[in-house]
Amino acid sequence: MVTSSVMSSKKTANPTVVALCYDFDGTLSPRYMQEYGYIPQLKVQPKAFWKKALALAKDQEADPILTYMFLMLKEASMENGVELTKESFTYHGRNIEFFPGVEGWFGRINRYSESKGVRLEHYIISSGIKEMIEGTKIGKHFLKIYASSFMYDQNGVACWPALAVNYTTKTQFLFRINKGHLDVWDNSQINAFKPMEERPIPFSRMIFIGDGETDVPCMRVVKDQGGYSCAVHKDTRAAKKQAGKLLQDGRVNFVAEADYRAGSPIDQEIKKFIARIANG
Repeated sequence: MVTSSVMSSKKTANPTVVALCYDFDGTLSPRYMQEYGYIPQLKVQPKAFWKKALALAKDQEADPILTYMFLMLKEASMENGVELTKESFTYHGRNIEFFPGVEGWFGRINRYSESKGVRLEHYIISSGIKEMIEGTKIGKHFLKIYASSFMYDQNGVACWPALAVNYTTKTQFLFRINKGHLDVWDNSQINAFKPMEERPIPFSRMIFIGDGETDVPCMRVVKDQGGYSCAVHKDTRAAKKQAGKLLQDGRVNFVAEADYRAGSPIDQEIKKFIARIANG
């Protein structure tokens, strides 16, 4: 007879790998990350900045992510003392605030997963700024951060978008994780056929956490392929209603307030998903 301790050691020796993927703004942090440092430097209200970016997108028939990145470059060049460098993005990232429990979440959920014979890999898939996320208190926990980013000139100053991540292109990164081709510059293998049994992390071993309509494509891809999708929301009537509609429409498996503290509904539900995956 195989003892429970031997079974546990076998699980630990060959852990099941699960990808836990997150949006960022509105999912882990309550506000757009640009509002924690960059926009205040321009001495404009956040609503005014985002309104201007949206108006530019409409006027130019452009992608809203590209227009807000363009506006960041343009406004920074017009304002004295405002620099867009990797260092400045990292600095602003340190000021980003999080929903309750986020900073302690990764250690707790990793320990729980290990007890079930599961190794978690954490990923960000966001339209925000990659360099800012890297500079946050939680940046070290992610195996890969897929987010919008800039190219930099010889002086280290942002000069052009390197990557713009919008609501539809987000799904590309799920397939990169699924197939094990993580580098965004390498398109040689991402569209090549790869049998399901050879893919490192099948969608059935993915969990996606997002907060709104821009996350719907990722939510549906993961859920429809046998994984689990969650919608988190702020503690407001409008946010609860929006998240509830995602559940009603079959976009997600679960809805909860964005509270990641031990024992919270999202904490309990993610643990259930991990346990189900561990048990096959």
